[in-house]
This record gives sequence, structure tokens and C-alpha cells, in this order.
Amino acid sequence: MKKLINAVEDVVSESLAGFCAAHSDIVRMGDSAPFVQRRHSKPGKVALVSGGGSGHEPLHAGFVGHGMLDAACPGQVFTSPTPDLILAAAEAADTGGGVLFIVKNYEGDVMNFDMAREMTGKSVATVITDDDVAVEKSTFSTGRRGVAGTLIVEKILGAAAEEGRNLAVLRALGDRVNAATRSIGIALTSCTVPAAGKPTFDLAEDEMEVGVGIHGEPGRRRVKLRPAAEIAAEMVNAITADLGARARGEVILLVNGFGATPLSELYLMYDAVRRLFELAGSVVARSLVGNFVTSLDMAGCSVTVTVLDEEMKRLWDAPVCTSALRWGM
Repeated sequence: MKKLINAVEDVVSESLAGFCAAHSDIVRMGDSAPFVQRRHSKPGKVALVSGGGSGHEPLHAGFVGHGMLDAACPGQVFTSPTPDLILAAAEAADTGGGVLFIVKNYEGDVMNFDMAREMTGKSVATVITDDDVAVEKSTFSTGRRGVAGTLIVEKILGAAAEEGRNLAVLRALGDRVNAATRSIGIALTSCTVPAAGKPTFDLAEDEMEVGVGIHGEPGRRRVKLRPAAEIAAEMVNAITADLGARARGEVILLVNGFGATPLSELYLMYDAVRRLFELAGSVVARSLVGNFVTSLDMAGCSVTVTVLDEEMKRLWDAPVCTSALRWGM
């Protein structure tokens, strides 16, 4: 294993310290616990809090700032944050409007965020993301996994929260955005968790995993490596089949890298999947390409589509200022 680390047990804390120092104009470390907090809070606004295991950067800490999250709770690599960390983040972020948790559908995340909600004694609601169409049940989840579509939920809800929407309205909007969002990923290599020191799974040089999870969980099947056009076709078919007639409308198209795939290949995949979605009747109204929901050093990518209505499109376009997304400001 070759990684730029000092000690395995210090990877997350040292990375978090560097992140907060590098982006000190946008975020700061929590006073009472190691979470990332928005530096300039907005009194009375519903606070959006998310989090999960580290290793998926820039999710979630990279989306803390104006127009997205108010706080993010990083657990250890691929490990849910503890309820006391989530509780500390929620209490620090709450400026009087209540708190909305945005939680990926993994059993540890759902359980720990729910425990934190019970511990707060405050007005807290939860939106659970489950956009992955690859499998209905996986290693760490009951039901579909929450993957790259989570950032779309966070962006749209963040804009709505900036406008002053209340907790009930935001929760309903979050459920609506999640229901309009579908994702699927493919892996060309495994990832290597620092504490393990070896790849999570083995893939031969001529193999790929279709429908892989963001922790390296098994997907639909393992197949021989194929040309990008054929990979794109399988991913698009999986999403359009799941959406049905809803796919024939305006969409956000996100092509997300898992950490080790160069941008040139991600844009090549974007070109391929966009053409196929348009043939299926989708109108790609908004696009995003890059490494946003990663899996450490895994090679591969995911494709996410969100079916838009006019309100969602307007909120997606609203100004945002985070370390990972910034436009309109």
C-alpha cells in the first residue's frame, strides 16, 4: 500500500484539519467535536446536516457552505459517524429554524442519525437518499443504497433552505428530489482502505464490476471489461428502465468519478451517456462532471440522473459557495 499518510489512526483527523485550514473562509472545525461547520451561519434558517464515513471526499464536508450544508460529520473511513458527533454538529448548526438530516441509506448511517435525532430533543427531520438502481439490498443496506444522487438532494435543499423554507417543506422537497433521482456505478479496480492495507476486493485486469457500491460492495455482476460505449449503454438502460416514462423530460446528468479515473475518461463517458439519454427522450438541461462522491482510490464512475421540474431547476441554479461546488457568487 502506497499512501501519503503518517499513521493509519490519524488519517481522518489530519485530513480534516488540513481541509478546514485550506478553506477557512468557508468552513471551520466544530468547537466541541471534529465536524465541519459553515463559518457564516444564517440565523433562523433550517440547518442542513449530513455526514457518513470518510473516504468519499468531497462528500460531505466539501459541500458545507452557502447554498448547501451547514455541517458535515465525518466518521472514520467507510464507517458511520457516531451519534454524539452528529448530535454535536446538529446543536452547533441549529440557529433556531430546526435541523434537517440528509442521510444515505446505509444501516449504520440511518441508525446513528436516528439515535442523534432522538437525543436532541429539538425539531429534527430526516431525508434518506436511496438513488442506486443497481441492487435492492447490499452489504451495508436494506433497500437501495444512497450514492451520488445525495449531492443533488443537498444542493437543491440547500438553495431552498437559503430562501427560508420551513422544516416540513424542506423534508417534502427532499423526498421529492430523491424520488426523481437514479444512479448506477461501475468499478474497474478496487479501493484500498488504509486500515486494511490491501484492496477491498480483487478484480482481474480484464474484469469490471457492474453496479458497485461506494464502499466496494458487490454490484449486479462481474463481467469482462468492455468498451466505454457498451458500459455507458448498460448504465443508461438500467436508469431509464427504472424511471420508465419519467425519463422523457428535462434532467440533471451527473457523471461522477470514484477517485482514480482521469477527467478525460469521465468526459468521454459523459459524451456517451448523454447521447444515449437523448435517444431515450431525456433532455439534458444541467450537467456536472468530476469527482464528487468518491471511493478512496477506486477507478470507475457512476451516472446519476435527476428528473427536473421548474422549481428544482431554479433551485439547482441558485448561488452556491462551497469548497467543491461554487457558482453564481
